[in-house]
Amino acid sequence: MDPHRLLILGAAGRDFHLFNTLYRDNEAAQVVAFTAQQIPHIDDRRYPPELAGDLYPEGIPIHSEDELEDLVLAHEIESVVLGYSDLSYDEVGHLMARATAMGADFIVPDAWSSMIESRLPVVAVTASRTGVGKSQTSRAVARALRDEGLRVGIIRHPMPYGDLVRQRVQRFASEDDL
Repeated sequence: MDPHRLLILGAAGRDFHLFNTLYRDNEAAQVVAFTAQQIPHIDDRRYPPELAGDLYPEGIPIHSEDELEDLVLAHEIESVVLGYSDLSYDEVGHLMARATAMGADFIVPDAWSSMIESRLPVVAVTASRTGVGKSQTSRAVARALRDEGLRVGIIRHPMPYGDLVRQRVQRFASEDDL
């Protein structure tokens, strides 16, 4: 059976995370492309093959979200996956209408299916918009936990502004690195 053809919508954050946790090694799914809307100058790039894994030796193209309808038709997309974490109800409905009008299903993955497993307790710092203070809050939380004598490790997805391959693993040695 052919893999289920997917288009992931996003802003180079949760969309990449969903790909890595749900689809990267999933032979039953084929992510044909990502779209990008909120981050300038990321469309017309590729999610690099070094990060995309063995099923994607050429990487995955990133297109403007303005091309959603054309991409669904041209690539016979079966499902459009919502990879945003910061849209209003109306914005989600508009994207769903655009996808389903072209014949694609619209998937909103639940949080549980994309969580990274840990053997240790986890504190998540999230926000509904970009630029509202997640880094500052993360520093304060890490400081408070260290003050309680706990060892702290921090993970986050690579930021889309530079070379994703170079940023695939980042070490935060000090609070200033966050």
